[in-house]
Amino acid sequence: QGHVVESGGGLVQAGGSLRLSCTASGRTLSNYDMGWFRQAPGKEREFVAAINWSGALTYYAESVKGRFTISRDNTKNTVTLQMNSLKPDDTAVYYCVTKVGGSSYYSVSPSFYRYWGQGTQVTVSS
Repeated sequence: QGHVVESGGGLVQAGGSLRLSCTASGRTLSNYDMGWFRQAPGKEREFVAAINWSGALTYYAESVKGRFTISRDNTKNTVTLQMNSLKPDDTAVYYCVTKVGGSSYYSVSPSFYRYWGQGTQVTVSS
């Protein structure tokens, strides 16, 4: 209970787009600041984007700024990551996570996030 479920991953050619979504059962996401992380094979988890509880504030990793957009619909209890102009380096498992602790709505450290689900695989071919 409380874990999120991510969806929307898949295989896409470089330059293409994907839209990832996450939702949670038994927990109201609007009470939380949320984030997306990703992890490629053999690499550490990497911060991608974050959004505050209301959706008014967002923060992005430099590597995705201008290409990815994080948003949320609290009426539907969902958080979305729109990914455009995808590159092979974006290939990874993507996780939607809940921010806990700290004073800011975001952190680039995975230790400030909880409820890591199974993630959704994104593969970008060249």
